[in-house]
Amino acid sequence: MSPDQATRREFLKTAAAASVAIRVPSKFDQTDFARQRTRSSDPVLLRPPDHVSARFGMLDIKPMQFGPGGWTLSGISVAAEPVAKGHDLALPIRVRSDSSELTFIHLRWKGRQNEATQFIGDHWERSYGDLEWRGMIPNRIMPWYCLSYDGSTLSGFGVKTQPSAFCFWQVDKEGITLTIDLRNGGEATLLGQRELLACTVVMWRGRTGDPVARSAHQFCEKLCPSPRLPNQPLFGSNDWNYAYGKNTEAGILRDADLVASIAPSGDVRPHIVIDDGYQDLSRFPNMAKLAFEIRSRNLRPGIWVRPLQAPGTAQPTLLLPKARFGRAGSDSAAFDPTIPEALDEILKTIRTPVDWNYEFIKHDFSTWELFGRWGFAMDTGPTLPGWHFQDRSRTNAEIVADLYRAIRNTAGDRTVILGCNTVGHIAAGIFESQRIADDTSGHDWERTRRYGVNGLTHRIAQHRTFFHIDPDIVAITKWVGWRETSQWMDVIARSGTSLFFAPEPGAVTPEIKSAMKDAFAIASSNASGFPTTPLQGTTPSEWTYKQPTQITRNYDWISPNGASPFPV
Repeated sequence: MSPDQATRREFLKTAAAASVAIRVPSKFDQTDFARQRTRSSDPVLLRPPDHVSARFGMLDIKPMQFGPGGWTLSGISVAAEPVAKGHDLALPIRVRSDSSELTFIHLRWKGRQNEATQFIGDHWERSYGDLEWRGMIPNRIMPWYCLSYDGSTLSGFGVKTQPSAFCFWQVDKEGITLTIDLRNGGEATLLGQRELLACTVVMWRGRTGDPVARSAHQFCEKLCPSPRLPNQPLFGSNDWNYAYGKNTEAGILRDADLVASIAPSGDVRPHIVIDDGYQDLSRFPNMAKLAFEIRSRNLRPGIWVRPLQAPGTAQPTLLLPKARFGRAGSDSAAFDPTIPEALDEILKTIRTPVDWNYEFIKHDFSTWELFGRWGFAMDTGPTLPGWHFQDRSRTNAEIVADLYRAIRNTAGDRTVILGCNTVGHIAAGIFESQRIADDTSGHDWERTRRYGVNGLTHRIAQHRTFFHIDPDIVAITKWVGWRETSQWMDVIARSGTSLFFAPEPGAVTPEIKSAMKDAFAIASSNASGFPTTPLQGTTPSEWTYKQPTQITRNYDWISPNGASPFPV
């Protein structure tokens, strides 16, 4: 029986396309569904796809045949039957395969799309100044989810957080495609006899006339039913954006004294995060004592770690293959977390600061070290062909999730974890906080505007739906003017996201100190806000905030000399 025949099954009704008005029933009604079943080419139905194909390696793609139970091809099967749980509807995608070559599954829903609709997707890990609402581009890769706006209503479709595969979407005028990456490293995963729940598709439609940002926030709530959130707002200091690794114990305590002097009273306390550089014993002779000194100021000590980085003395058998970097190569040696002995070495970087009594851990670089690529270079997947992890029985997404859960369990429930260069769609529900964009700068405002403002604008929907988002540091330095810095500080504080200062010695004037104190008071009060016009470019200027009364603010993100045309 062809999947294109309208009488093949009765499935639940909801939304299946990004660009059109998605109709979701208020409750499951089998009779109502039956009236819709003859419209199998209509992309507004949550239904099995019209076509499924399997990819072997990177080039060989073959169509799968529809029959009882789903789609099959030479020892491979894909099941996609909608399910209802209360008022929520979803489409689990399950895969079985005894193939040693299967790398991707492609699912296609047919249906005409409105070419005037605008779209935006998410990013594989952090964003890199490239998030933007745009028109229909058939080859555009939209990781994890896609939002569409037809001029009056926002619709969304994506995969639930913590999937077992990396997933991306494409939209063209004839339909929608979901690609599921089943690889282990850059090669096929050997699933054996198990059935893999690769992902669960969710589709949703907002109310006509609602603000785009508010509707996007409601959609993200559907994707992540159980976020793990900190028990208080996150704010304080981080030395990286002025010290850049040349930090000292004395400098950290100076920052702590400054933060203590401007911190609000009460139980909500700031964090003092020590970034890279503390490994130098001549500058940091006793990290446990330093944590005690920070805590004695009624502040919460935090620390940066790089868990997967392997020292030069590490056993080669515990390391990931250099082939993940491709021809360019790299000297970055990293532990393979699928090897138990290597995982134990990774987790030592978490156990040690916990033993020192640090209660905030920022862990970094793990996506780069696992896959040999930054997010902006990942395109259709996180890594290059030609290599695999030692344990080939798990997909890349499963390996990442298992690593994150191991870090979570090692840190304990009392430790707040911030992921940086981590995969947010997999980290949601495991870590309390997530860096959403590439680094801001204490030297170049253009970098902060391009990455920080862009990431905050277009990922604010994930704030407190996936995790507590971190737009990165507000650097107070002599290199960047207060005109620009004060605006960045204000939007972060009022949005209720993580506000961490990097105060360069000598750059904090009495006026600036007073403004920092006011920003801390706002940031500690569970403030919230959203961009009023997120469809307008990469860094929209107008934001709306929920204060005792709603207010709107406009920012001038462009410096007096204009935006830089050069890489930053």
